[in-house]
Amino acid sequence: MLNGLTDKLSSYLPSDEITAIEKAYLYSEECHVGQLRESGDPYITHPVAVASILADMIMDHESLMAALLHDVIEDTGVTKNQISRRFGRTVASLVDGVSKLKIVFQSRAEAEAENFQKMTLAMAKDIRVILVKLADRLHNMRTIKAITKEEKRKRIAQETMEIYAPLADRMGMHRIRDELEDLSFEILNYDARKLIKKRLDE
Repeated sequence: MLNGLTDKLSSYLPSDEITAIEKAYLYSEECHVGQLRESGDPYITHPVAVASILADMIMDHESLMAALLHDVIEDTGVTKNQISRRFGRTVASLVDGVSKLKIVFQSRAEAEAENFQKMTLAMAKDIRVILVKLADRLHNMRTIKAITKEEKRKRIAQETMEIYAPLADRMGMHRIRDELEDLSFEILNYDARKLIKKRLDE
């Protein structure tokens, strides 16, 4: 699992930065030991996938370390100070930023408001927080079918369509926007998507 990630990184990062990323992976794996995704996979598969998405975007090593560690504060009881002492202030700040960036809305009007997207950007002191968050949501959408409750799947897909896809678009990340929209549309309008895909294939 780690080998696939480091193979990508070796094409553009120096060895000392890859070593730092490997240390973040080992720490995250230790913190998440025993935790499972709804699919039944070990939880560590998720942060590795998020980091891999960022590696495809040629992101810096601190972003990749933050991706690997992005759930440890929320899910394992590790503190920001502990991350800072082990991996430095910048990585700790990124991880803390992702943990605090809760994109939840109470009404459709709030979700669709352009100001809400601006607020999301303003909440992140470092734009890399948003990039990690988008990669996190992209992997969650790629694996959304593992969620057994239809209501939860549709809620996540609706959030993705109304918040995350437009956010990716505003940042010029059109490939990610398109994939988020497609994955969301499949959950929200499965029959319509199936028909459209059939006609496109024809």
